[in-house]
Amino acid sequence: MTERFAFTLNKTDGKARTGVMSTPRGEIRTPAFMPVGTAATVKAMMPESVAATGADILLGNTYHLMLRPTAERIAALGGLHKFMNWEKPILTDSGGFQVMSLASLRKLTERGVTFKSHIDGSKHEITPERSMEIQSLLGSDIVMCFDECPALPATDAAVAESMRLSMRWAERSKAAFGDRPGHALFGIMQGGVTEHLRGESAKALIDIGFDGYAVGGLAVGEGQEAMFGVLNYAPDMLPVDKPRYLMGVGKPDDIVGAVKRGIDMMDCVLPSRSGRTGQAFTRRGVLNIKNARHADDPRPLDEHCECPACTGYSRAYLHHVFKSQEMISGMLLTWHNLRYFQDIMAGMRDAIAAGSFEDWEADFHEGRAKGDIAAL
Repeated sequence: MTERFAFTLNKTDGKARTGVMSTPRGEIRTPAFMPVGTAATVKAMMPESVAATGADILLGNTYHLMLRPTAERIAALGGLHKFMNWEKPILTDSGGFQVMSLASLRKLTERGVTFKSHIDGSKHEITPERSMEIQSLLGSDIVMCFDECPALPATDAAVAESMRLSMRWAERSKAAFGDRPGHALFGIMQGGVTEHLRGESAKALIDIGFDGYAVGGLAVGEGQEAMFGVLNYAPDMLPVDKPRYLMGVGKPDDIVGAVKRGIDMMDCVLPSRSGRTGQAFTRRGVLNIKNARHADDPRPLDEHCECPACTGYSRAYLHHVFKSQEMISGMLLTWHNLRYFQDIMAGMRDAIAAGSFEDWEADFHEGRAKGDIAAL
């Protein structure tokens, strides 16, 4: 087992890449999808169930955990891995996006951000130094720089000002992170949908030097076409020998399109959130288990899936427990969705390794195009 973080790029196929991130807590196969464990849990799932879907790494949230139960309490109890009973690697985001999207009365200065908690209105401050301290207390394996994430659309001037602040914060984050063998620090590229700003951000981050690089500031309202437009060039601005992480994405076709453009890691709440609201992702499209036509259907959600929801239960049963508001509904549908997302990642890894990613991608899109969604 490695004592330090390392990334090995094994194969490329076009811009698509497959490799391995090595950490003291285990290997992360790329392309990788990270289930989101916002509050030290992937909703409706046991940790061993998440691992059984094929996940090598989880995402935890600095903002939420600093507010409740607090990073200091988690550290006193042995760290986030022990606290949530997850032995594999954990990435924690910096809290910047949640401060923008959830907190009230946000005040932004060169020092950092002060805000009121969305939970109880208490006042807090996050600076680059405090974000590094919180993530160190949590014991996360991959730490994200503290950044400022503007909502889109925004003017180029506003995006440029925000990006340059984030780059100054990135330098402070690197200094505060220090030397922590076995732990990695990722920088976050900003710049909206403007190519020269993305380039300026990439250069600043590379000059500082990080273990990996994220493409931030996307999936915030710009739409898939604009997102893919940025991904057509942004990953190419980052070092080839470091992992590239697209934050907060996304739907299955977003994920496939991102990998096609050179992305190695992604995260999103969509599989678990959709599972709790009765939506199941399948190879033919999205199935809504709430629909009455499933009430007498003995078929599984997806005959090709090997998750417990598909191998042990019918659509009729899943429809019944959802309509009855039974907890098992969200558990089974979430398990299925997470397995489906991990199956996509495994399929892409195998295809890239075999040099057949283009064929795999065509089959992926053809299956979804042929799917009669109304009949699902």
